[in-house]
Amino acid sequence: MSISMMWDIFCKVIDNHGDIGVCWRLASQLAQRGEQARLWVDDASALAWMAPGGQAGVEVLPWTAPARAVPGQVVVEAFGCELDDSFVAAMAQAARAGRAPAWINLEYLTAERFAERSHGLPSPVLSGPGAGLTKHFFYPGFTERTGGLLREPDLLQAIAAFDRQAWLQGNGIPWAGERLVSLFCYEPAALPALLEQLDQGPQPSRLLVTAGRAQTAVQALLERGIGPYPPSNGPGSLSISYLPLLAQTDYDRLLWACDLNFVRGEDSLVRALWAGKPFVWNIYPQHDGAHLAKLQAFLDWLQAPASLREFHAVWNGGAAAALPAPQAASWSACTEAARASLMAQPDLAAQLRGFLAEKR
Repeated sequence: MSISMMWDIFCKVIDNHGDIGVCWRLASQLAQRGEQARLWVDDASALAWMAPGGQAGVEVLPWTAPARAVPGQVVVEAFGCELDDSFVAAMAQAARAGRAPAWINLEYLTAERFAERSHGLPSPVLSGPGAGLTKHFFYPGFTERTGGLLREPDLLQAIAAFDRQAWLQGNGIPWAGERLVSLFCYEPAALPALLEQLDQGPQPSRLLVTAGRAQTAVQALLERGIGPYPPSNGPGSLSISYLPLLAQTDYDRLLWACDLNFVRGEDSLVRALWAGKPFVWNIYPQHDGAHLAKLQAFLDWLQAPASLREFHAVWNGGAAAALPAPQAASWSACTEAARASLMAQPDLAAQLRGFLAEKR
């Protein structure tokens, strides 16, 4: 019988849907497996809608409180958030008392090769209050030589039991059999072209726009007269539904319900893979263009067909071309194959626990 450990997970919020979303899922999945977790966060406001029911075994605490805390057995520093010196000093004190916590540097998700090379490597702390301690890099990833992805143990069973009609009706989303497309994005330059494309068919579409930047971007275009709305009543015709802020569980079900998903950042990319539906990723843009190399590495791992690569290039500003038409059959087959490969690998929470067991 395994002994429950206390996990201290630290998060600074940059993108409400990304960093805190990943940290909350990790804390919740650890708690569901019998662990205890304290999530230290500088802005927990998003959890009010992201996880309104909370999670037994997870305590959410303000970033400023750790000065008075005794570190648990595991400390997770998410996305380079840099722990306060006071907590690091407490970790060092615990180490001197023979209770050194495992210190994990949880990195960003990437398919680039360096993730495999760097995963699990130690990083001795040579100076400051943590001198003498050792961090370990932990890279989430898509291959067996990385730390895997966050995944619930019963995920595929939940997807198989999902009732699309009932979920749409329960969330007040009208549906008469048209193609359903979810939109969670930044502000891609190709957004007007997407609206036009959906309106032209060949079948009717309903665009389900998430709250926040996606909704603001779509409404700004329509207010300026850019885009085919109100619908043209052409061969396809487009209807638009604006969604409220969704809890993580409902966002997952949104992806399961739709025939095509537009996602952004890290957390929703992973959820799109698990949904097994055709999807397009709006990667976080960087001024130096580094995001395009990261995107290319992901598409290479995905073994994306040419049409999906071309769509991603235009959607992410890497190509000045017309937005190609989605190829549902080949994109769906690609996602399903990727999901099957990932399901054969241990999930991230399981790999973290296994990694720590090896280090004891």
